[in-house]
Amino acid sequence: MSNNIWNHISQQFHIPFTNPVLIFTLILFIILLSPILMAKIRVPGIVGFIVAGIIIGPYGTNLLTKNAAVELFSTIGLLYIMFIAGVELDMAGFKAKKHKSLLFGLFTFAIPIIIGFPVCYWLLGYPLLTSLLTASMFATHTLVAYPIVSRYGVSKNEAVAVTVGGTILTDTAVLIILAVIIGANNGGLTPAFWFQLIVSLIIFTLIVVLLVPYIAKRFLAIPEKEKTTHYVFILTCLFFSAFLSQLAGLEPIIGAFIAGLALNRLIPRPSALMKNIDFVGNAIFIPFFLISVGMVVNLHVLFAGWEAIVVAISLTIVALAGKWLAAFFTQQIFKYSNTQRKLMFGLSSSHAAATLAIILIGYKQHIIDANILNGTIILILVTCMVASFATEPAAKQIALSLEDNKSDSSYENPIKQVNV
Repeated sequence: MSNNIWNHISQQFHIPFTNPVLIFTLILFIILLSPILMAKIRVPGIVGFIVAGIIIGPYGTNLLTKNAAVELFSTIGLLYIMFIAGVELDMAGFKAKKHKSLLFGLFTFAIPIIIGFPVCYWLLGYPLLTSLLTASMFATHTLVAYPIVSRYGVSKNEAVAVTVGGTILTDTAVLIILAVIIGANNGGLTPAFWFQLIVSLIIFTLIVVLLVPYIAKRFLAIPEKEKTTHYVFILTCLFFSAFLSQLAGLEPIIGAFIAGLALNRLIPRPSALMKNIDFVGNAIFIPFFLISVGMVVNLHVLFAGWEAIVVAISLTIVALAGKWLAAFFTQQIFKYSNTQRKLMFGLSSSHAAATLAIILIGYKQHIIDANILNGTIILILVTCMVASFATEPAAKQIALSLEDNKSDSSYENPIKQVNV
């Protein structure tokens, strides 16, 4: 009898874990404990999730593998980040500052490519298409640190609006370049290729920007009998838009972000619906995504030889330098504060999902080699940590400034009333 019990227990804890209940329990323990432990050593919680992913992932203790369930929750978390970024964007401020977003988008797209292509082509000696694809990877970034901004309540700061607006511009441009490079690699840059790409983009935009808000406006106007109805509808719009984006030949993150923009004015910030969106995302899906990012990091590649180390260091330096210069030039032109520049750099410096998508597609297409693939994994770990460390103090400082301004205003108001 005791042997049977012991065999049953040992089966449940066989590595890697396969029991879905145990897997979800482990993830919840990490989501619960990681922020608490990181706070004690003054490290952003996002870093804790990524480090935890490294430890439990296939290149660490191998407790978890990137199975279908992990991939599903990871994808949901990534799309959630992009969707919340679109929903929380101050559209009035964005429209008033759209030229600034366009300029930052141009900087954060062009500068990394201008720096990265010579490094890949001449310094590392890679072929033309490989260098172009790798350089375009430097231009993209993922808003991994955005939950920090949201948590501190500074998402409506102009620097955040400009950065988020620039994000969608540069990521869209990079993903279109990816489609073109893949087409060139397959010898398919024909008139038919360009026609299909342009037509699919137009159809996607019309559906998400015009049709989805039209339906949402009427559905959300109906008083909900159950608290979950409106939330489930918003989720449906999010994933439907992401799927349409895939059909159009783009990454789902583009569709998720545009869905957030399209529904922005229909979801007021103080509403119960917005609170539900924030709560579920920050409690489950977004931490799950950050843990999954850590699971793809293989620190053993650093010991694969000097060439892998040189490539990893070169890619990481170029990626961070390009994003820092983009934030610096934007600060100089628009006279932002040093804190706003740090916030822009922190938000735009992390490479994760879009970068992985580009590199993995290029690897499968035999455009890039294993050294770039492994170097990119190290780049993801370093840039996500740098982004968290840069964003946290900047967001905190801006939040404190807002509180000071409110305090000053509340102190002055009574005096003004007496004088009147």
